[in-house]
Amino acid sequence: MVYLRAKTIKSEQYLYLVKSVWDSKKNTSKQQTIKYLGKASLVVSDDIPIDYRNDTKILSGLTKYIPKDIEKRNNALEKIKKKLYKKITQGDIQESLKIYEEFIKIFNIVDFFDKILKPVMSKVGSDWEHGKISVGVEHVASNIAQTLVKGIMEQANGRTTNKKILICVPVGEEHHLGCDVLETYLSMSGFKVFNMSTSAPTESILNFIDDNNPDMILLSITISDNLKSGQRLVRKINQEFDIPIFVGGLAVQGKNIPKFDGEIIDDLSLYGIKKKIGSGING
Repeated sequence: MVYLRAKTIKSEQYLYLVKSVWDSKKNTSKQQTIKYLGKASLVVSDDIPIDYRNDTKILSGLTKYIPKDIEKRNNALEKIKKKLYKKITQGDIQESLKIYEEFIKIFNIVDFFDKILKPVMSKVGSDWEHGKISVGVEHVASNIAQTLVKGIMEQANGRTTNKKILICVPVGEEHHLGCDVLETYLSMSGFKVFNMSTSAPTESILNFIDDNNPDMILLSITISDNLKSGQRLVRKINQEFDIPIFVGGLAVQGKNIPKFDGEIIDDLSLYGIKKKIGSGING
């Protein structure tokens, strides 16, 4: 059974999505947290993992915490995104870190990546593409974002597991912020992550797989021009190894995506990615 649990801290309520798990050794049930949802007054249905979002009991339980004016939360998120955009394009890493630290007092790290950093960096890329900011500003913002993600990873601690995941990109792909975010998230989830997100020769990736025996490979492709290179890399890996391969990134979203000898991840959210690769991780 899955349900909401509220915890009161200093007169504020915080919500958790939990489920009852039977403990056969103790002959009793225990609570297992599925996701920390955040401050109760700011939680909305979109915060519920998609598997449980339409559960009538969950939605019913959530109604007593949803504020009458849901726009309050959306407006708050918009203000945070605008503030972060300003600071990273100014090259201000200290203020960017402060924005992150204030954010996770109410929300969580995954929400910061999915709801703040990702749309902010998407706007940076779009503004550069349309001539609203210079290439120099775009580089500064990207470097600040990389530093921010590294700083978050250094603060994060997670459980440990013996599962190993290789994150890589095809030859020609220079975008690796998404890889760094994914490395942080999966490392927090306890996995051993090898992040080869700089464009490395195919032979180097094959040698690394042979030497380190990862349980899964995640290939990230951001620019559509690199799709063919990605197809060749997946084909080469499959010729030499029997290992699950998942392909994700902006270039494989939407329609008319070419076929890969691997499974496409069509959800860019961190929760969506983890759900997609779950069978491969647990296999």
